[in-house]
Amino acid sequence: MSAANTELKQPNKTSLYEFHKSFGAKLVNFAGYEMPIQYQDGIIQEHTHTRNSIGIFDVSHMGQLKIECSSSIFPYLEKIIPLDFSAIENNQSKYSFLLNNNGGIEDDLIVTKVDTGIKIVLNAACKDNDVKIIKDSIGEGFTAILRDDLSLIAIQGPKAVDAMQKIFKDISKLNFMYGNYFEYNKKKVFITRSGYTGEDGFEVSIKNEDVQELTQDIMRVSDAKLIGLGARDSLRLEAGLCLYGHDINSKTTPVEGALSWAIPKNKKEKGGFLGDKIILDQIKKKPKKIRVGIKPEGKIIAREGTKIFSNDQKEIGHITSGGFGPSVNGPIAMGYVDYDQSQEGTRVVLKVRENMVQGIISKLPFYKKNYVKN
Repeated sequence: MSAANTELKQPNKTSLYEFHKSFGAKLVNFAGYEMPIQYQDGIIQEHTHTRNSIGIFDVSHMGQLKIECSSSIFPYLEKIIPLDFSAIENNQSKYSFLLNNNGGIEDDLIVTKVDTGIKIVLNAACKDNDVKIIKDSIGEGFTAILRDDLSLIAIQGPKAVDAMQKIFKDISKLNFMYGNYFEYNKKKVFITRSGYTGEDGFEVSIKNEDVQELTQDIMRVSDAKLIGLGARDSLRLEAGLCLYGHDINSKTTPVEGALSWAIPKNKKEKGGFLGDKIILDQIKKKPKKIRVGIKPEGKIIAREGTKIFSNDQKEIGHITSGGFGPSVNGPIAMGYVDYDQSQEGTRVVLKVRENMVQGIISKLPFYKKNYVKN
């Protein structure tokens, strides 16, 4: 392999890479980026600190797509993203997905409508393919740019609003899943009240050259700590949130993924998006399988790939995410089971290596807090 080819294989680094190292981060390759999996405190302490106080997550590996457009683009976007764009308020964000012809999820994403167009946050491993799909759908009449000049940090936890209010005036007035432009270092930054932890919090889209200073400012005015991907995963699992490529993928429909709540009522009735026949049929007749929460009994953790059996020893599904839930003090998991076995309270058996572990179908999320609506 040539030196040039070797260089191509090197993982990308976010603008906070050296900052992470200075705090003793353990770095891993995640979706082509060298990212912190944890810091010196460890995953459980980072998780607990976020739940009780405030944590800062570097999520700059994710894609930030800006489409400069008017409402004339909505029919093109609605073909691949099952939203009613005309009904979304200015500066409002929506959770949705990019669909394929079979109703499968190519990616799950956050869409925000702004004055000048549409902002979309994409998963890191999917972003290049996502941009191609979106550009192919909207054609050449619109400008769609993947912003590599911007970083993205998430400030999460019950004390997030107090810290952010000290830096950004009136930010406490933002409702959950709404955003706006604020000023930092005499530059515009776009901030949404959102996150993927089950906590109140904010996500800040900011110029690469300013992200470290903002991170330091937040740590200066609060007891915020840097939090790695390990705790981010346990936080989102407790909140019952999907990890793309694990809990959902291109062969999973929103109905099977228990995500049909994200499809607006008029789209459920009329369709008009890729895979609509399959998805609407599943809504009407119920899918063969569906994502559920599962609580294993005891202390054994059921990881991804663990087979799920009914009490009469019939294989009925598999685990897609599993781990220890620090906030619930025990193992938790999500996975897919046959629809007729998905009722809350159903007893199941999990084959973890050579152990047959008793478990129960549990309501999602495992951990819940109320999001802020002023």
